[in-house]
Amino acid sequence: MDEMKIKIDNPLSELISDDVYELLKLHGLIDDKSVRDFKIRKKFKQLRANKVSTGAAIEAIRENYPYLQFDTIRKLVYQINTASVKENKKT
Repeated sequence: MDEMKIKIDNPLSELISDDVYELLKLHGLIDDKSVRDFKIRKKFKQLRANKVSTGAAIEAIRENYPYLQFDTIRKLVYQINTASVKENKKT
């Protein structure tokens, strides 16, 4: 008898397989806040690549996360830039 596998929403699909994500989630090894922050950064990059202004991109993200303040999102999306700058200085 074939069992239908429930399709999970794997926001990290570009990094890990659905099976690995499901296993990590099952064992409580996925930090939901970090996954949310990753999704916010990814969405911000997509919007900016489409020539959306920084302020408009942050406001668009706030529509999906109304509990986050504008400055909170701004800090999240610019953390990626400071992390890559630090990595480049190490090399």
